[in-house]
Amino acid sequence: MEERIAYKLLLKNHCEQVILERIAITQQAMDEAQAAANQEGKSSAGDKYETARAMSHLEKDMHARQLLAHQESLQALRTINVQVIYTVPAPGAFVRSTTTNFFIGAGLGKQVINGETIFFLSPVSPLAQQLCKKKVGDEFDFKGKDRIIETY
Repeated sequence: MEERIAYKLLLKNHCEQVILERIAITQQAMDEAQAAANQEGKSSAGDKYETARAMSHLEKDMHARQLLAHQESLQALRTINVQVIYTVPAPGAFVRSTTTNFFIGAGLGKQVINGETIFFLSPVSPLAQQLCKKKVGDEFDFKGKDRIIETY
């Protein structure tokens, strides 16, 4: 039991590191877009200046939305309790099926941890919602194939 909790803690920490990296990259991109907007000098072609400046602002706004989404994911992840072995899948659960493994915590997609392929799911994703309604022995569909939940 302690081994399973330690593994889920490892998975949660992995999620946190990936999200923190994404936050740093997005923040840097946002700063670069702002710097580009600030560096646009007035040229003889005023429209060209305004267009380049507007594009830089649009890029900065896009990165700002991504940054907010990453920060919200991190905040949601930090509320997840992995110190519990659940009786049904829930946020913080590691779900082992016949051929695929899942961690319900953050939507990072397919990751390899210690040589094991794990699909990291956001708790609000359709698949996580589907898994949370299942118990050991139940079937569920993943990528067009039926899987059976072995443990969580």
